[in-house]
Amino acid sequence: MQKFVIKPCGDTALMIQFEQKIDPAVLREVRQMTEKIQNAHLKGIIDLIPSYAALLMKFDPVVFSYEMLKQKIEVLAKKADRKTASAARYIDIPVLYGKPFPEDLEHVAKHAGCSVEEVIRIHTGNEYPVYMMGFLPGFPYLGNLDDRLHTPRRKEPRTSIPAGSVGIGGAQTGIYPLTSPGGWHILGLTPVKLYDPDAEDPVLLRSGDVIRFRSVSEEEFREIEEAGGKLCI
Repeated sequence: MQKFVIKPCGDTALMIQFEQKIDPAVLREVRQMTEKIQNAHLKGIIDLIPSYAALLMKFDPVVFSYEMLKQKIEVLAKKADRKTASAARYIDIPVLYGKPFPEDLEHVAKHAGCSVEEVIRIHTGNEYPVYMMGFLPGFPYLGNLDDRLHTPRRKEPRTSIPAGSVGIGGAQTGIYPLTSPGGWHILGLTPVKLYDPDAEDPVLLRSGDVIRFRSVSEEEFREIEEAGGKLCI
């Protein structure tokens, strides 16, 4: 049975907190609980927002009181360990490394004490679970960044980071879905659209996905970009 604590968040939400650490096992527990609640089709649930080690649950107070919903979650949890969460989606993200800020890639290499080519090899050699979405619509916070690439954020954030920028901030890597300010070091660009407000499902990624980065040439980058930056998942 999963170990968690349920806490109220105002009068229209509650928080289900698991062990407070960044860990794949905790991520699986968050995903399992999320799916269990989704599959229960409880009327009055407005939204479920998973994060690193917690699940925020927004509800209609006309349908549920906090205590009523807390009891339902505790009943569901007893069944949650009988079934594993659904298989993760593995998604390859093409990246043109060294664009648009080659100095950032060089800085990460210098900080790691290796070559630019080695940084790319290390970055493309791992699989990165999506722990949570946030900051911007479609922005994935990714775990499992190799210790050698951990790099402090820039001392002076940029006022504009292009959409599709793949960056490193401390012990995390992620992708900017929209042009925005930002303080992460940018390793490269992906032509893939992570957020499309006109699409039926505007956000490409979700918590529990596993990302693999793939280095591409400028020619391949342009081909994907001209095709609309879409992935078949």
